[in-house]
Amino acid sequence: MPPSSRTSVAPWRAVAVVAALMLGAFTFNTTENLPIGLLELVSADLRVSPAAVGYLVTWYGLTVAVLSLPIVRLTRRIARRYLLSGLLAVLFLASLVPTLASSYGVLLAARMATASSQALFWAVMGPVAVGLFAPRMRGRVIGVLSLGGSLASVLGVPAGTWLGRHAGWQAPFLGLGGLALVSLVIVAVLLPASRPEDGHAARGVTPDPRRFAIVLATTALSATGAFAAFTYVVTFLTEASGFTSDSVSALLFVFGVAGVAAVTLTGPLLDRFPFATLAIPVAGQAVALLALSGAGDLQVVAVAMLALLGASVGPVFMATQNQVLRVAPGRTEIALAANSAAFNVGVAAGALTGGVVLPLMGVRSAFLAGGLLTAGALALLLLLRPAARGGTRSHGTGRQPGLWHRLGDRIGS
Repeated sequence: MPPSSRTSVAPWRAVAVVAALMLGAFTFNTTENLPIGLLELVSADLRVSPAAVGYLVTWYGLTVAVLSLPIVRLTRRIARRYLLSGLLAVLFLASLVPTLASSYGVLLAARMATASSQALFWAVMGPVAVGLFAPRMRGRVIGVLSLGGSLASVLGVPAGTWLGRHAGWQAPFLGLGGLALVSLVIVAVLLPASRPEDGHAARGVTPDPRRFAIVLATTALSATGAFAAFTYVVTFLTEASGFTSDSVSALLFVFGVAGVAAVTLTGPLLDRFPFATLAIPVAGQAVALLALSGAGDLQVVAVAMLALLGASVGPVFMATQNQVLRVAPGRTEIALAANSAAFNVGVAAGALTGGVVLPLMGVRSAFLAGGLLTAGALALLLLLRPAARGGTRSHGTGRQPGLWHRLGDRIGS
């Protein structure tokens, strides 16, 4: 039987479940990056080097990148209520470990368990949430979920850092465990126990392996460009722009607020302008990085372009997720897992690229490299435009499938 157009659920329950998934996204993202703000405290208490604490973030991201596709395939037959409840239960239990951990190894193991859960959570929650509403609301639902992830960097990590400095570094993890428990209870009670293949969100709207492969490449390339530069943004602001160390936190707050504002404003537009809501942020990212590289020594330019960079980086991943839901050649959860993996690979490749360029040509070169990589992503993205304007006209042309088509078909199905 063909999947139903929509999972039957009362509107208030659908809204409550989406709110719980948004809270889960916020909790996962905050958990991922919290060690950055608590680096010195964890280092001193566990008697390990600051670099070792930094590796808690590095290994977390690599785990998400490596496991996203395999773990989705392994769990593809499990009812989504039980699967999401299990993932949030892992997040809850792993958040309690720091209050009991007496060694770095135990903490690292808890982080790997959380990362494994996050790899699956991000792939599954989108189709589940979208499937609770009418198809015309896909973009708006994705926008709401993305807002939860974006708030983690602006609100979650700073708040967790403040709490950790005043109540011990374990306290914010305990608080995150409480948020995970709230999300878990709501999902377990209110989410229908539907089969994974049920609902309109289980498959792409207009499946197209070629467009899907282009979206994945855009995700990876734009993330590589962004993190080739942003990984070293503190060095850039102090050395190239001449800001004091005390003012860097305020500047990063500007970056974060711009990102949250852009995600909030872009989300409602995803359904009406699927191509523009991706192309414009990628173009903005390229402009911001290239301008910072060329004129970042002017503090006014630096502040303005940092805000533009935040407003651009924030919506890109959200917009690629929306595109994936449209063009996925197979099940959307597998396609979304591939997109998440592409993003995390881009993060790691970007940090590596900037680290190689930085000692050779200076911090401005890292931003130049990031801008050029992002410009490449924009050029690649333009290949989507004819298909975006013409709907599904790209199908049935009679031509043999090209490299992009074969690659997308292999990854997404």
